[in-house]
Amino acid sequence: MGSSSRTDTEVIIGGKVFTLSGYESEEYLQKVASYINNKINEYSKLDGFKRQPADTQGVLLQLNIADDYFKAKKQISALEDELQAKDKDLYDLKHELISAQIKLESVEEQVKALQKAQNEGEKEIVRLETELKKK
Repeated sequence: MGSSSRTDTEVIIGGKVFTLSGYESEEYLQKVASYINNKINEYSKLDGFKRQPADTQGVLLQLNIADDYFKAKKQISALEDELQAKDKDLYDLKHELISAQIKLESVEEQVKALQKAQNEGEKEIVRLETELKKK
């Protein structure tokens, strides 16, 4: 996260001192420099890389960093898609749950209506029995 004031930070990249100026924290700028240094160290161990002229070495490093960037971007995109799919599943499940609850309420209403009818029926039987006894 950027802060509101500019920071000037000295970093060492490839053995040279650079002053980076920006709204990021010093810690962040050092982290970026350290990432680039790791790339330089990784590549300078390769014979094929060491034999190249300096400008070619620079381009190869840039290509490698761009590759990291695009792979990270692709990964983020895949994770976002996965998250969207999970959200949709959750949404569908919520709908199924609501519809199951509605069905349950409707069944409960039917049960109450049947119980009421049964009670009415029992009362009717008692009434008829009482009338029969009177005769």
